[in-house]
Amino acid sequence: MALRSEVSTRPGWYLLGPAFVAAIAYVDPGNVAANVSAGAQFGFLLLWVIVVANVMAGLVQYLSAKLGLVTGRSLPEVVGDHSRRPTRIAYWLQAELVAMATDLAEVVGGAIALHLLFELPLLLGGVITGAVSMLLLAVQDRRGQRRFELVISGLLLIIAIGFLASLFVAPPPAAELADGLVPRFQGAESVLLATAILGATIMPHAVYLHSGLSRDRHGRPPAGPQRRRLLRITRWDVGLAMVVAGTVNAAMLVVAATNLQGLVDGDSIEGAHAAVRDALGPTIALFFAIGLLASGLASTSVGAYAGAMVMQGLLRISVPLLWRRLITLIPALVVLAIGVDPTRALVLSQVVLSFGIPFALVPVIRLTADRALMGADANHRLTSLLGWAITAVVTLLNVVLIYLTVRG
Repeated sequence: MALRSEVSTRPGWYLLGPAFVAAIAYVDPGNVAANVSAGAQFGFLLLWVIVVANVMAGLVQYLSAKLGLVTGRSLPEVVGDHSRRPTRIAYWLQAELVAMATDLAEVVGGAIALHLLFELPLLLGGVITGAVSMLLLAVQDRRGQRRFELVISGLLLIIAIGFLASLFVAPPPAAELADGLVPRFQGAESVLLATAILGATIMPHAVYLHSGLSRDRHGRPPAGPQRRRLLRITRWDVGLAMVVAGTVNAAMLVVAATNLQGLVDGDSIEGAHAAVRDALGPTIALFFAIGLLASGLASTSVGAYAGAMVMQGLLRISVPLLWRRLITLIPALVVLAIGVDPTRALVLSQVVLSFGIPFALVPVIRLTADRALMGADANHRLTSLLGWAITAVVTLLNVVLIYLTVRG
């Protein structure tokens, strides 16, 4: 009854939010590394990849959210219900590996940002990033999901300002922007970077998480007007969140294409920050570093939240979020402690993530097309066809990414 009242009386904008939490995965430090590298090496050439990747991600995220609304269960829970114990354990192990790779990128990104802002050692920056992310998770644990959504959305706004500020100081040429929207490549390296952009955009943990976020926020509305309204609002939620994420990602590439193309070390985050400072001044460089820091803090919190949801859904084990935070934080701190090049670590983390993408996409497409599970809200045949096409393209490109990375 409470749900019926809230759905029928609350304005649509109040019911937005879950997609903006999931969208943090699309503007994490892995995206910064991939987009900056693409812009520095190839200019505006791969701008179209960001647009295509965000359209693909939007469909996948909506299907995940729809699964949570219609079934009242998260994607990991539904997968667990349809799997035997050995399969659940194997599935969880790959998801756990992906979660650690995700956290690696996010903690390293936060450490780099703190180094740029305060010249802190990377290891200390990683510890601080982990500690602050625990505080953010405490907000969700103690104040509820709505407050957590507001905090994460606020950080998303900071990320957007941080990476969009330079475009107002030095707007990119309109003709080159338009040219970057024409699909094409220039050699194997451009394919590698395009795949890295795609891998950094369609993130397994965001797919797992969104179903649980929608369920926790809206419950399981009965079939009829309430559910139809929530599904319509969810489409707006996903659409708006992906427009924000896509604009921020495009801004990262455009800034690099405008200011860093051809520069030595311009494809590293530290080199990008130095070049932005030299070209646009210390204030814009400060915005860049603050945006990177907000990206690391928000995304590592959301990643830990997703990891706890996956563990609970597949293993039926409930681990407190703060303990969950420690599980995936330790590998990232080890990487920082042994002195691995941070930008290289970010790139390698995207390779590991590529292994987990099919394990997230295949079940969400298959399950949302199942009429026995979804009833009248099962996917239209065209929707399923698009979903399978996205899965095939993303999987193929990630095989290419793994091959080119190993060969190189």
